[in-house]
Amino acid sequence: MRVAALLMAAGRGERLGGGEPKQFLPLLGRPVLRHAAEALLRDGLVDAIQPVCADEERGRVDSILAGLPVLPAIPGGATRQASVLAGLEALESHAPTLVLVHDAARPAVPAGTVKAVLAALEEAEGAIPAQPVADTLKLAEDGAIIRTVPREGLHRAQTPQGFRFSLLLSLHRAAPGGATDDASLLEAAGHAVRLVPGSEENVKITYPGDLERIEAAMLPRMLPRVGTGFDVHRLVEGRPLFLCGVQVPHALGLDGHSDADVGLHALCDAIYGALAEGDIGRHFPPSQMQWKDADSAAFLRHAAGRIAARGAVLANADVTLICERPKITPHAPAMIARVASLLGVPEGRISVKATTTERLGFPGREEGIAAQAAVSLLVPA
Repeated sequence: MRVAALLMAAGRGERLGGGEPKQFLPLLGRPVLRHAAEALLRDGLVDAIQPVCADEERGRVDSILAGLPVLPAIPGGATRQASVLAGLEALESHAPTLVLVHDAARPAVPAGTVKAVLAALEEAEGAIPAQPVADTLKLAEDGAIIRTVPREGLHRAQTPQGFRFSLLLSLHRAAPGGATDDASLLEAAGHAVRLVPGSEENVKITYPGDLERIEAAMLPRMLPRVGTGFDVHRLVEGRPLFLCGVQVPHALGLDGHSDADVGLHALCDAIYGALAEGDIGRHFPPSQMQWKDADSAAFLRHAAGRIAARGAVLANADVTLICERPKITPHAPAMIARVASLLGVPEGRISVKATTTERLGFPGREEGIAAQAAVSLLVPA
């Protein structure tokens, strides 16, 4: 292994407020932590990532990062330096030449940053991305200015910071503790640390409003994609009637290999279509007995997982059920809540409505129920 990365996710984020650590907050439909890991891997230069987190969050972190070249999460320590040391000790058996240390609360590392940091390590023992300080700096106490601080030569340090692995490990082992910045250990020991250009996009989520600022910067790089779906099943005796994930009281139910929920099936097809990933039959073939009488909620969860895996965001979904009976309106709020829960989005993004065919065709004769769906996604360009 040449390049490994530590993904530091043990912080509690008290300055942000709220009960959820910032690395687990949703950003464009996925946890901040997932964005941060993918940002490290974007340039294809990192061989493996070692997450470091609170002991009780290890399973959660492993689940969020599933499918990426990531080692099992390990518990951090009481301080950031202790957590970094724990991560370095875990990586020692993998013998990386270089190591990056990155804050999980920085989800928007621009393309090229990792490459620039690693290139700088060809001539120096450490390298960090940094931005020159542009604002006038004031030293204050008790809400009053004491003096203006010269800003010439000052930079705002960012991550990922890069180091020669063996050197950083030895410095952390020898340090008394308390360092909040890994580069400072090299500085104190007299080793050269190079600066590479940072970016205003590389924001560390710290205060309320940071998440919204990052999301606003990322949205213009997302392309809108629209998908549609249609499904129909005939009504038969002896089957329960499921529509949009809700069991609806009715004398007849829909016939099909699974539970034949036309609403969820049409919605799945719309999502797969927007992602250009085929249809529900491709992912859940009716020829496979494991899907016999299956709850279609599993299909929609899979479709939601494909949205997340592609780094996409569901903007909205609209389902129309086509039938004479049963009446859909009394059940629509429960259907909306169920669909929103399965997709992991606010209920305001989901619409479920119904229409009839004025007693024309098979829906008009109450021989079956049809559904059509449309979704709009925002997908990374």
